[in-house]
Amino acid sequence: MESLYLLLPVSVALVLALVGVFAWAVNSGQFDDLEREGGRLLEGGADASPTQEAASRGEALDPRQG
Repeated sequence: MESLYLLLPVSVALVLALVGVFAWAVNSGQFDDLEREGGRLLEGGADASPTQEAASRGEALDPRQG
């Protein structure tokens, strides 16, 4: 029974933190256009990620690597 005095507030705090992170993600636009990003990832081409483009040119992905 005494463990509930610790576990209940910790679980409530964890749920509130997760709700806060989810609210931040929604308000900052993380879920705005999921379809376009999924298509861009599958198609590649001109909209490919910078890491793919750099790797195809043989460049270092990290500028500090020379």
